[in-house]
Amino acid sequence: MIDGNEQIASVHRQVSAPGAETRTVILTQTYASDVDDLWDAVTNAERIPRWFLPVTGDLRLGGHYQLEGNAGGTIEECEPPTRFRATWEFGGGTSWIEVRLVAESADRTRLELAHTAPIDDHWTEFGPGAVGIGWDLGLVGLFLHLATGAPVDPARVDEWTRSAAGLDFMRGSSDGWRDADIASGVASDVATGAAERTLAAYTGGDPSA
Repeated sequence: MIDGNEQIASVHRQVSAPGAETRTVILTQTYASDVDDLWDAVTNAERIPRWFLPVTGDLRLGGHYQLEGNAGGTIEECEPPTRFRATWEFGGGTSWIEVRLVAESADRTRLELAHTAPIDDHWTEFGPGAVGIGWDLGLVGLFLHLATGAPVDPARVDEWTRSAAGLDFMRGSSDGWRDADIASGVASDVATGAAERTLAAYTGGDPSA
């Protein structure tokens, strides 16, 4: 379906330094797409389900959105075609996402996705990979959609995610977020423990195995 190693290498991962009340994970990837098309792909309610999840609501400034089976929230800032910011409300908690698009040329655009979460028990246990692996999987769908123009088949994605290739991808993503966490200033053993617990949660594995 996709070269997992190539996709892992195509994404730059960064985690904000510890010490504040929140931490931010940032994913950056450049696509062979003009800025208007990429903006449409990440903001158009008819197009988002072609690579991510079905979405309902009012996708404009001040509007509320709901992703099927996942988060909902309010769009707090919107500057087409380069930036939007929204709350990410899930499981009784609130975090924030911001998407920024930067045109690198007429047909290449860099996407920067930042997810800011409070430092709570969940973050302490799982670290940046808790949201980072999920977004890495989401960017697989975005890459495939932009590369082909076609909707991504959810059943095929689910099958791939459960395959050996998909599990290897999640391990690569987890390793990437562990390394980014360490680079931010977190102790290696702390970052490694959080990464292993997160990977086990995603794959059903034993973090102590």
